[in-house]
Amino acid sequence: MSFGFLGIQFGFALQGGFMSRIFQTLGADKDTIPFLWIAAPLTGLLVQPIVGYLSDRTWHPKFGRRKPFFFVGAVLSTVALFFAPYSSALWMAAGALWILDASINISMEPFRALVADKLPDSQRSYGFVVQTLIIGIGTWVASNLPWMMTQIGVANIAPEGVVPDSVKYAFAIGALVLFTSILYTILTTTEYPPEDLEAFEKEKQEKKGLFSGMSEIAKNIKEMPTVMKQLGVVQFFSWFAFFTMWSFATPAITEHIFDATDTTSVAYNDAADSVGSYLGTYGLVSMFYALILAFVASKVKINRKMLHLCSLITGGFGFILIYFISEPWMLHLCFALVGISWASILSMPYAMLSGSVEPKKMGVYMGIFNMFIVIPQIVAALGGVNFLYKLLFGEAVINTMLLAGTLLILAGLSNLLITDRHATHD
Repeated sequence: MSFGFLGIQFGFALQGGFMSRIFQTLGADKDTIPFLWIAAPLTGLLVQPIVGYLSDRTWHPKFGRRKPFFFVGAVLSTVALFFAPYSSALWMAAGALWILDASINISMEPFRALVADKLPDSQRSYGFVVQTLIIGIGTWVASNLPWMMTQIGVANIAPEGVVPDSVKYAFAIGALVLFTSILYTILTTTEYPPEDLEAFEKEKQEKKGLFSGMSEIAKNIKEMPTVMKQLGVVQFFSWFAFFTMWSFATPAITEHIFDATDTTSVAYNDAADSVGSYLGTYGLVSMFYALILAFVASKVKINRKMLHLCSLITGGFGFILIYFISEPWMLHLCFALVGISWASILSMPYAMLSGSVEPKKMGVYMGIFNMFIVIPQIVAALGGVNFLYKLLFGEAVINTMLLAGTLLILAGLSNLLITDRHATHD
């Protein structure tokens, strides 16, 4: 059931690790990079609640409820992922990122709803943690793909304004893995029909139409559970921090640690490959951390809130340490700490939320919950990152990592807002 997340994470890891490198190669200034990401979260703000709502109202004896959305998202994501590194202008690369991010999320939110569909509340911590284990594998492998391509002789430099072949090959492999893994999940996963199919069909007929659907989504937003609102604060700081990393890790680390800024040079492209490898460390560690959590969650009841609090603060210190290290290898340690927070971000909030949502509305509420992921990215892209890191820490681009760390610590402390024991404990 969770195998499709391997492919989805290939897409996210290549997007998060290398789109900023593509933007720089095409001539983007460091301060304009966040703005080039803006279309993706803006689209997600609209797409994800709608996809969640539609998947709740879909049922076919052969194709199921969530699987049609997996397939549509997989096809669109595969096309966007393959062609993104062939962009010849910034607007093309930004457009490819927009299509890629929106398409991945067409698959992503129904996948999260599927986990909640198929597991009782007592097993959801375990289910979301296993899902994170799969995601960790995808993050590590995908983040290292350009480096692997370079090691087998694929060219890692190219003329000015052209993306190196090592990145193109990596994106092509990612597209193939994304499509085949989601297709495998579609072909091997069985979905449960609605408990009362007659009532399900009757409700669909009573609430059919675009206006009715938008009205229903708006009503669900207004009536969202208190736990979701509290988790929204945690999510805001968490995803602002990770958006900062995805936007600025490559320029910040290549400049501060490797002293490389010329995007056509061997030094820059080797450094950018290394940054991808270091980013892969957070995926690898998140995999092992998820493995430990899966074992623990299968044996004992866990306090989801305190686990998430400690994990986020650990990742925050990892980001801050990037500013102070003196040797490149130490980045593995920094991103290992970040990986602990990443594993928790991908599992604990959804485990806490799923126990507070009506099963028949799981899709739409997972989509609405994703608004708390895309809103901080929109705020960051519209100048929030540039304004805050310069205001709080100074002009040097490495200060973005200090900002990311500070935000992740605030995210951890925000867990103290959550008081519903049914959400915080299995």
